[in-house]
Amino acid sequence: MSRLDPFHVILANNLVQNVINFTVWFALVFWAFLETRSVTVTGMIGGIYLVFTAGFAIWFGSLVDHNRKKRIMLASSAGSFVLYAASLAAYFFAPKEALARVEGATLWGFILLVMLAVICGNIRMIALPTLVTALIEEDKRDKANGLVGMVTGIGFLLTSGISGFLVAWDGMRGTLVLAIGFTALVFLHLLTVRVSDPEPISSAPGGRKEVDLRGTIHVVAAVPGLFALIFFTTFNNFLGGVFMALMDAYGLSLMEVQQWGLLWALASCAFIVSGLIIARTGLGKNPLRTLLLVNLIVWTVASVFTIQSSILLLAVGCVIWLFLGPYAEAAEHTTLQKVVPYERQGRVFGFAQSVEQSAAPLTAFLIGPLTQFLAIPFMTTGAGAEAIGGWYGTGPERGMALVFSVTGALGVVMTLIAFSSRQYRQLSTTYASAAEERSPSSLNGGIMGSFAALAEDGAEHSQGPPTRGS
Repeated sequence: MSRLDPFHVILANNLVQNVINFTVWFALVFWAFLETRSVTVTGMIGGIYLVFTAGFAIWFGSLVDHNRKKRIMLASSAGSFVLYAASLAAYFFAPKEALARVEGATLWGFILLVMLAVICGNIRMIALPTLVTALIEEDKRDKANGLVGMVTGIGFLLTSGISGFLVAWDGMRGTLVLAIGFTALVFLHLLTVRVSDPEPISSAPGGRKEVDLRGTIHVVAAVPGLFALIFFTTFNNFLGGVFMALMDAYGLSLMEVQQWGLLWALASCAFIVSGLIIARTGLGKNPLRTLLLVNLIVWTVASVFTIQSSILLLAVGCVIWLFLGPYAEAAEHTTLQKVVPYERQGRVFGFAQSVEQSAAPLTAFLIGPLTQFLAIPFMTTGAGAEAIGGWYGTGPERGMALVFSVTGALGVVMTLIAFSSRQYRQLSTTYASAAEERSPSSLNGGIMGSFAALAEDGAEHSQGPPTRGS
């Protein structure tokens, strides 16, 4: 890869900041559940995260497009630093009993402040794939995106191992102190890195620095099939809302917080292995078909990994889920990097993130209360406990497990229906037509060439084109 050294350095710097942000987020969920013992709170925290992600993504994308990438990454760390410091001050001054009351404004004000600090890191997550475009040759970007996925996996591994022990050791106080210190170090380190990304076009005389949502939508609409890819991902993120709302509460119902953190740390190794495989082999000849299979497997796993109160089943489910995630992300990033002009990529990545993440908050906000007031009573003393409790089990964690099982089964059904849908056939034709307009040399090793090959393969088997799963 050309000019790979600065890319590696940026990856390492991003890794440390991601570890900081994810550790604070995980620790906040663990701490809030242990303080309140309410799955409604964990569901709301997941929903808040996704609402903030969706709400800020388009604006963050415009900031990425209108500024040099190093400059905007520095601003991201600076914003997190200030908000972490404000969160620590709020923690010190808030009465301890007020932070344990679910109905109190003090708890939710503290949660919002911490989540805003974490969300500032999303600017970096939007900027990084645009740097892949700037620093990596086109035919090697899918492998570079695999490295990005590997770094994300390392971040999850370290985060999962650290956050549980931090909460057990010193709650949110120690977590925030470490976040402030390491964020400052990341900022100072990034000051020393030289990144030769192009000056934004909007910085030229007469250039306009605006969000330009309408123009971004026109760019997405001009690429055949791109809207469909984004909306298919949005549908799949309904599953993510259930995981975000209930996974930590379910895991903490089966084991201690330190053990849950270690389980996530070990499971996250799958994320790293997956990223390494993609970095070595790319996305294969038929990435769209691969993504559909990823989607089908993830939904299937979601339907069975909680079928019994088993830590082993839970661990296997997490490993499979994390292993398949980088394939979905790498495929989408590679597609956008190839078909979207560089000067628009930040806003398009932000738009895609905003639309895709908009589905999960609804699920996360609804699932927590529905589980608390319907599913848990149903499987504790209600009709569900009487009907299937003999083999499925009874109690609060069985109510959470039932939500996973039902959601996964519905996802499997919907994915199988999608195989033969008219929309998938149209998407296959669109991508095949776009691929045919390119020269053969541009297709070799490229994601669009894989789309064309997939369309031909799908026509031979009369299965209809598959879609992306997450």
